[in-house]
Formats: sequence, structure tokens, C-alpha cells
Amino acid sequence: MANSVTPSDWGGLASRGVATNGVELHVVEHGEGPLVVLCHGFPELGFSWRHQVFALAEAGYRTLTPDLRGYGASSRPGDAGAYDVLTLCADLAGLLDEAGAADAIFVGHDWGASLVWQMALLHPERVRAVAGLSVPASPRAPAPPISILRRRLGDDFYMCWFQEPDVADAVLARDVRRTLLADAIDASSWSESPAGPLPARPWQSEEDLAVFVEAFERTGFTGGLNYYRNIDRNWSLTGHLAGRSIDRPSLFVTGSEDPVAGFMTAGRLESVLTDLRGVVVLDGAGHWIQQERPDDVTAALLRFFATLD
Repeated sequence: MANSVTPSDWGGLASRGVATNGVELHVVEHGEGPLVVLCHGFPELGFSWRHQVFALAEAGYRTLTPDLRGYGASSRPGDAGAYDVLTLCADLAGLLDEAGAADAIFVGHDWGASLVWQMALLHPERVRAVAGLSVPASPRAPAPPISILRRRLGDDFYMCWFQEPDVADAVLARDVRRTLLADAIDASSWSESPAGPLPARPWQSEEDLAVFVEAFERTGFTGGLNYYRNIDRNWSLTGHLAGRSIDRPSLFVTGSEDPVAGFMTAGRLESVLTDLRGVVVLDGAGHWIQQERPDDVTAALLRFFATLD
């Protein structure tokens, strides 16, 4: 089990509330050196990056790791419209302003990957380099994405199911532990009752899992679900980015068993990323790679960082 960094270790790091773009983000800061901003996915927290935060500090980097808007100890606006990609990227730009940084290396996993790819398009001057885990950069969809997903994968596909206000929120909150341990991509699987309590994943301790369970039992899942509810709105808001490429140094890391690859192809990375410096596929790894394979992910990031001027 990869468990070299404990919740107690994480809790001992310096953290603060950062006022940015009308919200307050809970941010953990650690280390000194070039700045790296680590963005988590759904349903996760900044704690997801615990292994990388300590390892990057040892390697001479300063990290800022927020609970993103809607998560954990950060603000959770009630309006679903407060979670569009322009707003989320403005949060990150404000985070740099508060830190006194002109730019940073941005690293994201899952929704965090989507966010850092968009950050590199919307605010390229603030992005020194960008690395996405699990979710690849891709060209702009030819139509609003949810309509495409409904045609391809049906209304039961989780991203489509998440669109209906309050429905998934209640189902996911009914058994938070089970939700956090599920890898379902269809609504019927999320809605099923488990036969019994699910064990923690092989690569996490019960103590690790408890951090997530306690957080989402307190906050619910609506903040994170609102990211999905802005997918089509994001498409409308970013029409001006059509055909634009990401020209910053970039890296993509994924697991060979990541289910995301079944509906989000990485086959067109080079049509979007003009300075792609690596594609790393971790054999046998699933979706939660920075926690499942922390040493491999950190090594891939450090190799990438070493190529930067």
C-alpha cells in the first residue's frame, strides 16, 4: 500500500484561506522554489495530492494545493452557474495573484486536468507549463458535448445523469463511503444498494479514506456535480477558443486501466498540444493514479519539470 504520507502529516502543513474571485479557497502551501499548482478532480480534495506535495518539496518546488471551489473547506456557492470554466480559471489566476506569482506550472487530475488545460488556453501568460492526468486535452467538440454523450452513451451515462438538479446529489450522498469507492459510469450502478460495506482501495488506508468520507458527509456532492452541469455552458462560453492550441510545454499521464479512456480518447493530443513533451501510460494503473501510483506519477512530473527552461 502506498501510504508514506498520512492524514496527520498532511494536517501538519501550513494552510490558509485565500480570497479570490469572490470566494475563499482553502489552500495548502509547502516547499520553496518554482511554483506548482495542483488541481484535484471529482470526487476528491487537495488531500489527493498529499504524496506529490511532500516529494515535490524535497525536489525543490513550492506547491499550492487548493480544495477547489465547491469542495472541502473552500466556498461552495449555491448557484450552479457559479462553476463555469471561466470562473474556475479566474479562481486560479487570483490564487497566483495572492501568492505573488506571475505564473506557475499547473498540474491537474480528472476535472482538475480539464481545468488546467483550459487555464493554458484562457490565461497562457500565467501558465509556465501544464500537465494533465487521466483526462486528455482534446479539440473543441463540434456541438454541445452533453448532446453528443447522450447519443453515444445514453441518458444513463453518469455525465448525462448528473445534469438533473438534485437527483444525483441525493443518491451520491446516501452512502458517501460507497460513492467514493465506486468506479461506475452509469446511473443504474450508482443507484444500486451494495451487498455489504466496501473495503478501502488496496492503495489507501482506512485513515486516508476517512478524510474524504468526513469531508463529503459534511459538504455533500453538489459543488462537484455543478462542474458537470456547466459542460454545455462551458462550450458556449469558450467559442472564442475554437481552433486555438496550447503552446506551453505539456505532459499527459494516464493509467492503462483508466475507464476514462473508453470515452475520452488521447489520440488527438498533438492536434491541441504544440509542445507535448511526453505521454506516460502507467501499466496496470486505474483512474486515481497520483494516489495509486504516487512514486511513478511524481517521477513523471519531475522528468517533465526538468525539461523546462
